Amino acid sequence: MENIFQEWQWRGLVYDHTEGIAELLGKEQITIYNGFDPTADSLHVGHLVPMVGLARLQRYGHHPIALAGGGTGMIGDPSGRSAERNLLSKETLAENVEKIKVQLASILDFEVKTNPARLVNNLDWLSQLSMIDYLRDVGKHFTINYMLAKDSVQSRIEREDGLSYTEFSYMLLQSYDFYHLHQNYGCVLQTGGSDQWGNITAGTTFVRKVTGATAHGVVYPLITRADGTKFGKTSDGESVWLSPERTSPYQFYQFFFNIEDAKVVEMLCYYTFLSQAEIAECRLAVQERPHLREAQRRLAQEVTRLVHGESGLAKAEQASTVLFGGEIAGLSAQEIQEIFAAAPSTMISADSFSGDGMPLVNLLETAGIAKSRGEARRLLESGGIYLNNVRATDAGRAVTLSESIEGKFLVLRKGKKEYALVQIG
Repeated sequence: MENIFQEWQWRGLVYDHTEGIAELLGKEQITIYNGFDPTADSLHVGHLVPMVGLARLQRYGHHPIALAGGGTGMIGDPSGRSAERNLLSKETLAENVEKIKVQLASILDFEVKTNPARLVNNLDWLSQLSMIDYLRDVGKHFTINYMLAKDSVQSRIEREDGLSYTEFSYMLLQSYDFYHLHQNYGCVLQTGGSDQWGNITAGTTFVRKVTGATAHGVVYPLITRADGTKFGKTSDGESVWLSPERTSPYQFYQFFFNIEDAKVVEMLCYYTFLSQAEIAECRLAVQERPHLREAQRRLAQEVTRLVHGESGLAKAEQASTVLFGGEIAGLSAQEIQEIFAAAPSTMISADSFSGDGMPLVNLLETAGIAKSRGEARRLLESGGIYLNNVRATDAGRAVTLSESIEGKFLVLRKGKKEYALVQIG
């Protein structure tokens, strides 16, 4: 059978692993899990690597389990954190779990007969643990010395705020998750980001001590931008979410389209199912034709299709062509606002468009596209003005509310690239 470990290696996805996992993946179809804590009502692009990782394992015939951390989410993972998380209410966590379940289900195949994916919530078993059982059956297998040696604990203890007992116990709860999945589903491998190495190896140790069985861990590298900053946020510091309500398909597409040349091949390896040969073609395109951004376009297409489907990709690509004169018809007011967020904007009362409408020359002057109505006429007659990306040449025409996008916006353009957004209030 094909060994996914070799694919992980050429993709650069192996940051660390337990001894023997490469051999095991080459001879057996095993059960694997990856946990996702519901700290928000959506997962983000940082979670997408382990999500794609589970889907990749499934394509190799292995059995993936996506774990929604309804129980561990109540505690908060200290890994990779400089300060303690604010604890969410049980109601909020329950709502978040239901929403991220949908996102996890969109990437994995739950219908295939041979190795269907499973979706579990660790609240189902962690909520059944009493404090006495937890201390006797879990806590007794971990020394304080062992726990203090973990990087995630050390980095927090050295800070002034320290580490609460609540977060200190997170490692044990995650270890119990691994044990529970091992006993009930035969799970022998946990995957995650490199910041999870301490938690994962604690779990492999716990499984071995209690059952005598060998359990494994593989962690993916921490993804960074070319400047070393953490990957997954826009230039404004906003997280890029999988939920279209939080990050629109257009914004999502643009995030990946704008990846630096130095990182795009790496992102293609991490985030897509493209073959080694296809990625080699993209690498060549970056080297020989970087100005065409072919690799970035392929990356944006593949990841947007994966998360938002063909319809989401089509809408994102349509929106992306608008700045180059593409058709605006069919785009929503929200999408128009996102596309032209950086363009000069003018607020004009809806009353100005009532009756016969607002003279186009007046509109161009008010929006700042033309310095005067005389200049506006000359621009219109020369064919240099576009209304909603459709050329306008009639200097005597008026603009009505019916021509706006959802009664909220009009897009004006002079020449090829000078845009102005009219907000109708």
